[in-house]
Amino acid sequence: MSMCSDCIKVVIHEGTPTGSHTKIHGVDCYVAEPSGDYPKDKVLLFLTDAFGIQLSNNLLLVDAFANNGYKTVLMDYFQGDMPTTNYATTNFDINAWKDRHGQEATRPIIDKVIQGLKAEGVSRFAATGYCFGGRYVFDLAFDGVISVAVTAHPSLLEFPTDFEAYTSKATAPLLINSAEIDRLFPKEIHERVDAIFEGFKPGYKRTYFEGCKHGFAVRGDVSDPTVKAAKEGAFAESIKWLNEYF
Repeated sequence: MSMCSDCIKVVIHEGTPTGSHTKIHGVDCYVAEPSGDYPKDKVLLFLTDAFGIQLSNNLLLVDAFANNGYKTVLMDYFQGDMPTTNYATTNFDINAWKDRHGQEATRPIIDKVIQGLKAEGVSRFAATGYCFGGRYVFDLAFDGVISVAVTAHPSLLEFPTDFEAYTSKATAPLLINSAEIDRLFPKEIHERVDAIFEGFKPGYKRTYFEGCKHGFAVRGDVSDPTVKAAKEGAFAESIKWLNEYF
C-alpha cells in the first residue's frame, strides 16, 4: 500500500476557519458545530490527508460540513508529524513518513477520540476520509464503528481485497468520490469496484470527476474551473449521502 507524489501536492484555499481547537481524550482536535440545533448524539469524523490538522483546506471543509448540520471532528492522528506545505524544498520522503504512521500508530488515536466522544454522549458516527483517511473509513466500517461512509480519492487500499471485504464485513452505506487521474485509486479499477458492490444492500455510489487528479476534493487548484466544480461537486455529493443515510 503505497502513496504518491499527488498525495503531497497542495494549493491553499482562501478562507478563515471558524471552528475550535480543543482536546478530546487528550488528542488535539479541530471541532466545528452547526449554528442551530442539531442532534448531539451524532458526529461526523473527518479523517484527513497527510497534511492533517495544520492545513486550512481541511479545517474549512470541517466548517462546511458543520454548516450543513453535522458536528464534525478532525483529529490530529499524526501527532504533529506532517509534511509542511512547502515540502518540495525539504526533501520530504512520503513513504518513510507513511511507515511512521501505519495502522498500529494511527488507529489507536482514532479509537481514543471515539471513546472520548462516546463519554460525551455520542452514540452514532459517520466518517468522511480523504486520501490517507480513506483507509480508516474502510477500517471503521469493517468494525461496525460507523453507520455511514464517505471517501474521496482514497489511498492505502488493496484491490480487490479491501473492496470485497467491505461487502462482507460492513453495513455502512459507502460513497466514493473518484478522480480520473489517480494512481492510488486508478480509473482502470473503477468499474471493477462497482461490480464488486453490485447489489450491496446498505447502499453504494461512486461519482467520477473527469479531468481531476488525486487530491482534487481537498487540495485541488480551484482557479481551474474544472477542479473547482469537481471539488464542490464532491462535497455536494457527500452532503446528499449524509442527508440520506445519517
